[in-house]
Amino acid sequence: MTRPYRLVFICGLVSALGLGFILPDLQSANAAVESCPTPPALSRFQRHVVARGETLESIAQLYNLNPATIISMNPAVKNGTVTVGSELQIPPYNGIVVEVPQGQTWRQVAAKYKVRADAMFEVNGCQQNPRVVFVPGVNGLPNRPLTASRTPTPSTTQISGYPLPAVTTVGLPYGWQIHPTTGEVFFHSGVDLLAAVGTPVQAIAPGTVAFASEQGTYGKLVIINHGGGLQSRYAHLDSIKVSVGQPVKKGDLLGTVGTTGQPAAKQSHLHFEVRSTSSLGWAAQDPKSYLTK
Repeated sequence: MTRPYRLVFICGLVSALGLGFILPDLQSANAAVESCPTPPALSRFQRHVVARGETLESIAQLYNLNPATIISMNPAVKNGTVTVGSELQIPPYNGIVVEVPQGQTWRQVAAKYKVRADAMFEVNGCQQNPRVVFVPGVNGLPNRPLTASRTPTPSTTQISGYPLPAVTTVGLPYGWQIHPTTGEVFFHSGVDLLAAVGTPVQAIAPGTVAFASEQGTYGKLVIINHGGGLQSRYAHLDSIKVSVGQPVKKGDLLGTVGTTGQPAAKQSHLHFEVRSTSSLGWAAQDPKSYLTK
């Protein structure tokens, strides 16, 4: 989803939910969007044009969503009936859009709906004073992210390896951190491994390339889906050497270390993540136990 489309999407939700007062100034809203890059989860929202013969249930099944999710995102869908030719907003997970009470943060909303705070951050990103947020996984059915396999393998599979030629210093660890530049508290979903620009970046385990392109604050990003519902991410790359759908082996070259996107640390580094599929989508894990050389 491009930034302008994200703005139209959010404004559309606000209007549909009868919350038009939330974004009274389109110009200031646009400025806010420009200063807050689209989070990876929001970038996976899709538009679906209803074809002849499709029903709400068949569309929900196509995207592995609860019909209630599609209804909540598309208030024009009345009594569970979709209209041929109409356009639907399709989120990557089951969930709902809620108005944030004045003075509350997305962390408080996460606590209210008993959703992991890091999952809320993944979906809603860097909003400091959110007015409207997407709460994943509250419609009663398990989710499967759009990048996940249609036939998940057993979750007992483990992966391990090291994404750089040699073990290096951790510039910023996983978990809640204080941003070294802004001083703000934020959730760091991976580890920053310090390395010079141009250092080779390699797959830590066999898998299939699920994403290989620019992605918001990640910059140039490669995502590898592994067996057992595990995923590794390699961000801020200078170059990408693989393409989507390509199978890779442990140690295969994925790209090179760079400074693209919006790195938290000033020194050049590889931002590395491990995620596991869950009822809330791809949930970030502490990469420490997966890093071996």
